[in-house]
Amino acid sequence: MAKFFNYYPKTYYTNDTKPKGLDTVTNIISRFAFESTLKENSAAFYEYDIQDSDTPEIIADKYYGNPERHWMVLLFNDILDPQWDWPLTENNLVKYVNDKYSANGAANTTVQTGVQWALSPSNVQAYFKTITRTSADGSVIVEKLEVDANTYANIAQSTLSYTLQNGSQVTETISRSTRSYFEYETELNDAKRTITLLKKEFAPAVEKEFRRVISL
Repeated sequence: MAKFFNYYPKTYYTNDTKPKGLDTVTNIISRFAFESTLKENSAAFYEYDIQDSDTPEIIADKYYGNPERHWMVLLFNDILDPQWDWPLTENNLVKYVNDKYSANGAANTTVQTGVQWALSPSNVQAYFKTITRTSADGSVIVEKLEVDANTYANIAQSTLSYTLQNGSQVTETISRSTRSYFEYETELNDAKRTITLLKKEFAPAVEKEFRRVISL
C-alpha cells in the first residue's frame, strides 16, 4: 500500500503543538466505489479462488502486473478489512481457532487446547439430515438440512427405491452427520476464497477514474 494513499487529498487538522494550530494530513475518509452495474456484469469480471499464499498485492501483481493495484482486488469485492475479510492461511486459521476456543478447552473435564476442543466430535456445532437421490442415469441430487439435536437423534438412516411417473427409478438414501467447530470455522474461512476480479482490460480506465474521484 506504499503509494495508495498518495492519491488521497490533503486536509487540515487541528494540532495544538503546531505554531499555527494546524497540521496537514491525508484525508483518509475519502471514498471510491465501483458501479453496481459493472460488478453485476459477468462480461467485466471472472471468478478467482484465493490460494493459501495469496495476498491482495500478490493477486494484483499476478493479474494486473502491478501490486499497487491491490485496491482493485479489495474494493471490487467490498473487502474493507483485509485482515478479517480475507481468508486466513492454514496456519493462521489453526491459531485463530485455538485462541477463540481456548476457554472451552480449559473448562473441559480433560483440559484441552482450543484446537483439540474444536476438533472433538463430542463438541457438535451443528446437526444435519442428508437426503441423497440417485437417478438411473447416474445423476445425483444431495439435500443437506440443518436440524436440532432431538430431530437428529430420531433420524433413521435408510435407503429406498421408487419409480417416478415417467418410469425412471430413483434411489433415495437418508443419512445424518454432524459438524465440529473446527469444520465450521474452516467452512466460514473457505467461503471467503472465491472472489471476482475486474478484467485487466478495464483496469487502466478504472484506475484513471479512481485518481480523479479520490482527489476531489
